[in-house]
Amino acid sequence: MDYSRVSNVYRSGVESFLNLAFATSSQENMILCPCKKCVNSNWHVREVVQEHLIVFGFVRGYKNWVFHGEPSGRSASTSNSTYPHSFHHRSVREDDMEGMLRDAFNMHTQHEHVQEANWDFSANDFTQIGQSGCDEEPNEEAAKFYNLLSEMNEQLYEGSKHSKLSFCVRLFHLKCMGGWTGNSFTQLLEFLSEMFPFAKIPQSGTDMKKMIKDLGLGYEKIHSCLNDCMLYWGDRQNQEACHICGQSRWTNRDAENVNADEVEARLRLKPVKVLRYFPLIPRLQRLFMSSKTVESMRWHHDGRTDDGLLRHPADSLAWKSFDQKFPRFAGDPRNVRLGLASDGFNPFKIMSTSYSTWPVVLVPYNLRQLWQEMDAKIAEIQAQAVARDAEREAAMAAREVEKEAVLAAREAALQQKYENMESQLAKILKMMQKDRSQDSPSDP
Repeated sequence: MDYSRVSNVYRSGVESFLNLAFATSSQENMILCPCKKCVNSNWHVREVVQEHLIVFGFVRGYKNWVFHGEPSGRSASTSNSTYPHSFHHRSVREDDMEGMLRDAFNMHTQHEHVQEANWDFSANDFTQIGQSGCDEEPNEEAAKFYNLLSEMNEQLYEGSKHSKLSFCVRLFHLKCMGGWTGNSFTQLLEFLSEMFPFAKIPQSGTDMKKMIKDLGLGYEKIHSCLNDCMLYWGDRQNQEACHICGQSRWTNRDAENVNADEVEARLRLKPVKVLRYFPLIPRLQRLFMSSKTVESMRWHHDGRTDDGLLRHPADSLAWKSFDQKFPRFAGDPRNVRLGLASDGFNPFKIMSTSYSTWPVVLVPYNLRQLWQEMDAKIAEIQAQAVARDAEREAAMAAREVEKEAVLAAREAALQQKYENMESQLAKILKMMQKDRSQDSPSDP
């Protein structure tokens, strides 16, 4: 890889690579092309792969040929690997971990399918291409990408459709969504390892974090003054006390005497307050790098229904006024509009503690999913309101029926009582007439 692509040494190395790859990992007489254009995504026959490697060279960082028969450092063998985005092959794996990794590291091919054309380059062109690529060092991001791809192709256990990486990502997602503590998460991993010793399950939450940390989008811890006067950041990151109020940086007052060179002692200290900073730029970049969100970032301009109704912030007067004031910014629909929100809450739903968290959240207004979720939430609220109204009307109708039944029963009882009274009165009158007839004098 480090030689000029027009040299005999490089061509000989390409031949050795092709012999190994087609002997161990070919499928239907094709292998994944590891050139810079295909980046192990497209399957081609030997002649095309050889041509691509000479014209474009190997993708940077691909030193361990884990997809072409060479054992990786983490698994015994990764030969005969298939990929979900391959045109000729489909993986039995149910997840799309490779697509997630390619989105995360922007490792997509320039064209979905490379045409097998006859390239016509002169000797000077080959020399320029060879000189431009022979001295390239492995990219750190590319190394992370192939490291995670190696984890992706390592089965959770023999015969499993799921990889070790997909298991870790999904389980860690459940931890975050469920609010599990670090200790409970480690105990769960230990229990799973004990119950399923044949599976490649990390021993602790720390081990799992080490595995998936290369996916990126982490956060930075920045120490803060107890009274929120300053951040120990930039030129002031080595200060031991606030230069405004004089409060110590650490919970231990004697920590100010610690020598700045004593790194281990500093790591044992506990700061009085910590700001967790989630860098914005990598997250915005990830939105455009992901194949699942890149189209949604332009939806407010390309796919939104513009019928004069207020359906989206782009329909508001504030949005239109901003466009008129900054026409250059509004001219590119890829520019991101952000909304700022902040509020405090007690974590883990513990309201009795004085500890609180104050997040500052930036919401991208470009995304279609945000408004679809809002529309779905509104529809859900409307459906619940309709259901409550129907339930209320049914209850009122039942009460009306019950009331009518009670009134009818009362009326029937009164009618029966009236009839009984009439019957008794008739009996009394008859008895009185009989008594009169007996008391009247008889004729001589």
